Amino acid sequence: MKQTVWHHLKLCTHGDPTHTIDDAAIAVADGRIAWLGAARELPDAYAQWAREDLGGAWVTPGLVDCHTHLVYGGQRADEFAQRLAGVSYEEIARQGGGIVSTVRATRAADEDTLFRESAARLEPLLAEGVTAVEIKSGYGLDLDSERKMLRVARRLGERYPVSVYTTFLGAHALPPEFAGRADDYIADVCERMLPALADEGLVDAVDVFCERIGFSLAQSERVFEAAARRNLPVKMHAEQLSNGGGAALAARHRALSADHLEFLDEPGVVAMKAAGTVAVLLPGAYYFIRETQLPPIDLLRKHGVPIAISTDSNPGTSPATSLLLMMNMATTLFRMTVPEVLQGVTSHAARALGRSARHGALEAGRSADFAVWSVSTLAELAYWIGRPLCARVVRAGETVYERPHSSNALR
Repeated sequence: MKQTVWHHLKLCTHGDPTHTIDDAAIAVADGRIAWLGAARELPDAYAQWAREDLGGAWVTPGLVDCHTHLVYGGQRADEFAQRLAGVSYEEIARQGGGIVSTVRATRAADEDTLFRESAARLEPLLAEGVTAVEIKSGYGLDLDSERKMLRVARRLGERYPVSVYTTFLGAHALPPEFAGRADDYIADVCERMLPALADEGLVDAVDVFCERIGFSLAQSERVFEAAARRNLPVKMHAEQLSNGGGAALAARHRALSADHLEFLDEPGVVAMKAAGTVAVLLPGAYYFIRETQLPPIDLLRKHGVPIAISTDSNPGTSPATSLLLMMNMATTLFRMTVPEVLQGVTSHAARALGRSARHGALEAGRSADFAVWSVSTLAELAYWIGRPLCARVVRAGETVYERPHSSNALR
């Protein structure tokens, strides 16, 4: 059994920088935390264990990116350039662009290609201290392609030192072959696609895009009911472009999270609080589409709804691969505080995945998954833009990443 005391560190155990230990130690045995606390209080039982000196660095729980679409084919940079030049989204769609182009590229790509392209998006997250990530499907929109996406997501979790949780988002958009037949497509999602993928062990949760350009409340509820039949937790893209009552519906079904939420109203906030549903805010998408409607931060605070922050990494509205940048955006765009955004990528993000017992905090008995930071204050995590701050990532007590001087050192 490997036994190590990590010492000479400043410790933030639950992602709250107002509760820290200035000179701390973490005793790790066989990949799990045996004890942590002030170094001066280290029990004699651990005094002879091997030592790992962190040189006074800050340590936090490994970060959690709780809303991503990392697996997809191709990219849409040329469409971005077209929009900047004044071409409307509708015209781009008529030319075969938009989400249809991503669906086309995803369907055409084989698993190895998808894995390679998705890994290139995952690696920057891991180098910023992310040890858990959610990956959604939703760019296949048929059984074989959704299966392919979810299989790639599982492979990423096997190949890389990160916990990957998969979400089936078949109800993301209407595929071309179902044009004008949304109810028929939802039936296919609920009666054929979800049961098959769940039976194959590829689904950890189920999501739906409930919006005027997505699916209606009634259609979304059908997806939730299908998930319930498989005992799968649910979440929802809600209130991004309009106040359609999606968050309240998600709350009625005890959703893990409701995400985006720019147009969320107070009754929806109250419903989320009562259900224990986490609010996942996605500042990258807010920024990229030039949204002006702010999510109701003050209402979420007033009613005590936990707020998570995530990249929403996707090709159309948030081509982001930096969770630290999302923290900065959440502070500058949403006026969130440093304690709020740090908890938003640790403890609250873990709760949004239904994985609070596994991620988002450092406690005795948990896996020793933590990030080591080259900063003098935790406020720097939300302050710097583009500067590499993560010195080391530890997963199950083993160093899986060390920041190199010149090249990537994931191993």
